[in-house]
Amino acid sequence: MIGHLISITLAIILDKIIGDPPSWPHPVKGMGKLISYLDQRLNSRQNQRIKGLWMLIIVLVTIFLLSYFLVYISYQLHWWIGVIVEALLIATTIAQKSLKDAAIEVYEPLQANDLEAARRQLSYIVGRDTERLKEEEIVRATVETVAENTSDGITAPLFWAFIGGAPLSLVYRAINTCDSMVGYKNDKYREFGYFAAKCDDVVNYLPSRITAILVLLVSRSSFYRKKEAWKLLFQDAKKHPSPNSGWGEAVTAIILGIQLGGINYYGGKKSDRARMGKARQPLETRHIIESTRIADKAVVCFYLFLCIGGIGFEMANAWS
Repeated sequence: MIGHLISITLAIILDKIIGDPPSWPHPVKGMGKLISYLDQRLNSRQNQRIKGLWMLIIVLVTIFLLSYFLVYISYQLHWWIGVIVEALLIATTIAQKSLKDAAIEVYEPLQANDLEAARRQLSYIVGRDTERLKEEEIVRATVETVAENTSDGITAPLFWAFIGGAPLSLVYRAINTCDSMVGYKNDKYREFGYFAAKCDDVVNYLPSRITAILVLLVSRSSFYRKKEAWKLLFQDAKKHPSPNSGWGEAVTAIILGIQLGGINYYGGKKSDRARMGKARQPLETRHIIESTRIADKAVVCFYLFLCIGGIGFEMANAWS
């Protein structure tokens, strides 16, 4: 457990400094190639749901075994070699720097009143149509992305790294990648991606809620009394179509005193998402930066939560 915590600490520092340079090799690229290959081979008209389950099993077993043996061999060479290898692997599963950089790349053209550039940068990180978005809608989309991905992209992989080291962190990222590639509710993937989507919901269930609760515990909203904020969090988080994404959006909306959710367009089709929070103030460009600060706070709180849990576990082990 202490080894996992040291690896997690190093991974957070590495991600904060380096992030994910596009030219560097990355496990997710390999996962993507494997998923694409299995998609082409297995995704036919018959028994799509069962074939999708086989695709998921093959991906997860492959990723777990490769990472487990790499970590095992590293620890056999030397304890510190094992810790460093785990840290490098865990760092590839988190995206704190990348998420913040992506948000700033939308923020900067907005500050310069260049809506076209802001829309273009936003299109790289969201699935909705961005061509005609107004400034307020661009801000909302960016804040929602930061809020949703704080758990998916940072605290959830840290949670699974705490439970099972780099192998489980990479398995989590493989599940997340499967969901992002085949977990769509369209004719091609509704059945084939069913288990990938459900599995992603399961592995994000605890991290998303722990993250939101920790952030609200240590934050003070200028727009709500504490009791009102807690009530609104549990009320609004359940409105989101995803069982997990609503927690990040709801807590961010509450702290900033803004309203998230609303009408989006995907491929020209209208989607009316549930509203999160109340519009105590209008959405402004500065809220993008403030949302990244909430994400940073979430990572610190979650890391401290894991440290307390890890130290408590080791002490209980020693006493027993």
